[in-house]
Amino acid sequence: MLRLKKVNTYYGKVHALKNVTLLLAEGEIVTLIGANGAGKTTILNTISAVTPASSGEVLFNDSQISALAPDRIVKLGISQVPEGRQVFKPLSVEDNLDLGAYLRYRNGESKASIHTDMDQVFSLFPRLQERRKQLAGTMSGGEQQMLAIGRALMAKPKLLLLDEPSMGLAPLIVQEIFRVLNQLRREQGTTILLVEQNARAALKLADRGYVLETGKIILEGTSAQLMENADVKRAYLGKDKG
Repeated sequence: MLRLKKVNTYYGKVHALKNVTLLLAEGEIVTLIGANGAGKTTILNTISAVTPASSGEVLFNDSQISALAPDRIVKLGISQVPEGRQVFKPLSVEDNLDLGAYLRYRNGESKASIHTDMDQVFSLFPRLQERRKQLAGTMSGGEQQMLAIGRALMAKPKLLLLDEPSMGLAPLIVQEIFRVLNQLRREQGTTILLVEQNARAALKLADRGYVLETGKIILEGTSAQLMENADVKRAYLGKDKG
């Protein structure tokens, strides 16, 4: 479904991604592992055209997308949930979800069809339904993260890009979010590219992973292979707390 071929991305003069090559098959969950500043977020931003590639190819369903604007990327079926629970705090939960379907409204899709999908988001995250009229800025961090994911789902993505969804959240909320991600793949066939600080949890969820260091992919493999790799264990996994 997605393929990056020798992608280079710069922030000004800073060479952030260096000949990055990776792929995701349809229906997979793949995780990116690495220290802060390794280039994980830059990969997501390059795919979604927030930070366009300087060279190389980004292919989605065999079509080159690296020259497209971000809204065109969303229209093709790629949605990104950025780091930091970026919701529209003065708006209600329901209005935030409606904004996630903005391009669908603009393309003439019916409100009834869109609200059917909103009901599906509420079934995934019952807390959001309980708080559908509540202002997003008054909710807990975990609830805001659920809302950010729900808003991305309102665009009906084929590929979901997630940047640090567990950051700063209580373990029970993290378990709930990871349960939903697995359910999305299992029931809707959503392909997921996951950047996650909790490498152990990410590898338990994912099929495969890539390890980044200073903008380069230095290791790749199945989740089982990476969890048994001595270097990955030492640098990213630490002691298993169950």
